[in-house]
Amino acid sequence: MTRPASRRLQGLLMAPQPATHRRTVCIDCRYIRERPSGIGAIVQALVDRIPGWAPDLDFVLLKHPNGPRRLSREPNTRDVVVPREANGPATLFWLPAIVDLRHVDLFHCPFNLLPHWLRMPTVVTVCDVMWLTNPGWARAPGWWGLVERVFYRHGIRRALSRATRIIAISHATRSEILSLSGAAAERTRVVLEGVSEDFRMLEGEEREEAVRAACARHLGGVASYVLTVGQYARYKNHETVVRAFARAFRDDPRVHLALVHRLGDGERVLRPLARSLGNEDRVHFLHDVPFRDLVALYNGAIALCHPSLVEGFGNPPCEAMACGCPVITSNRSSMPEVSGVAALLVDPEDVADVASALRRVACEPGLAESMRNRGLQRAKELTWRACAEGTLAVYREALGMVGGTG
Repeated sequence: MTRPASRRLQGLLMAPQPATHRRTVCIDCRYIRERPSGIGAIVQALVDRIPGWAPDLDFVLLKHPNGPRRLSREPNTRDVVVPREANGPATLFWLPAIVDLRHVDLFHCPFNLLPHWLRMPTVVTVCDVMWLTNPGWARAPGWWGLVERVFYRHGIRRALSRATRIIAISHATRSEILSLSGAAAERTRVVLEGVSEDFRMLEGEEREEAVRAACARHLGGVASYVLTVGQYARYKNHETVVRAFARAFRDDPRVHLALVHRLGDGERVLRPLARSLGNEDRVHFLHDVPFRDLVALYNGAIALCHPSLVEGFGNPPCEAMACGCPVITSNRSSMPEVSGVAALLVDPEDVADVASALRRVACEPGLAESMRNRGLQRAKELTWRACAEGTLAVYREALGMVGGTG
């Protein structure tokens, strides 16, 4: 959120709003569960901060059965277990039939969809609109992908047309929303994501030992590597990463490529590609990397290579910058906005451009250090506190309105 917007909304943050009864906000927190995710990080940031900042409000927190025992220990919160998946038909079509929402004054869905049959004001966080603009980049192959496409397109379109307030996680996402629905302009607010303080640049012996141990566990002791982090999906453009790596370091066998894939079938697709390029033995596919090792891998990498075709925000570049890792990312979508002046921006569809950036970071004197310093500064500007403040301001704004979503 911009500074002027922050000042404009400052008065909405802490002051209780006039009401005839205590207002209740319901946040769907089912993305907080056993596996990490970008949406889960957003929701966790809200749950950790907002209830304590808003003692005049009560909060109902919808919890996945595999979520933590308690989502919040604030006295104005109450967990409700919902034995259905967040992104499923039960959520979109009959949520009020499985959860008692009769006394809820505001409902927040932080994952793109607006359920049917909600009669209270609503807030929807829209992370991206890829299902409407480029569904082929997001959907799974086969018939299930077609089902997903119909499901998400309906849920997102409903959010854009009916939500009381829409939170876009970047100005780029807001622009995409407005290209699809001009009527959403007045209802859309930009609230940037943050990066956890647990992502940090390690120093001295701590750094040396952490990087050495992580490389030993995951890369066979290799000390020089390019890092790519994120689920395997078409829009992540990992095929270009593999091709650019092969081109950039064809004559330097000391450098390896580490792909940390949380989800997706990337190894099955990318390993044959690496083999055809003659460097299969230097491409590593990492799964279930513990958090401490991920931080260490960021700290030790030559660079993070993140040439996505589109991102609603883009967490890996933020995480890398916070760890002092130089970032190479796309010159489109939200990535220039998120990385600021810290990253080298490339055409994600130009393998030669990505390869050239990799060579520059690895070989150009002083460039990596300069990018590291700029990245650390940019990461300090992207905080979860600011994200939670902006979201609470949107709650208060929506609660001041009359009427529901219809």
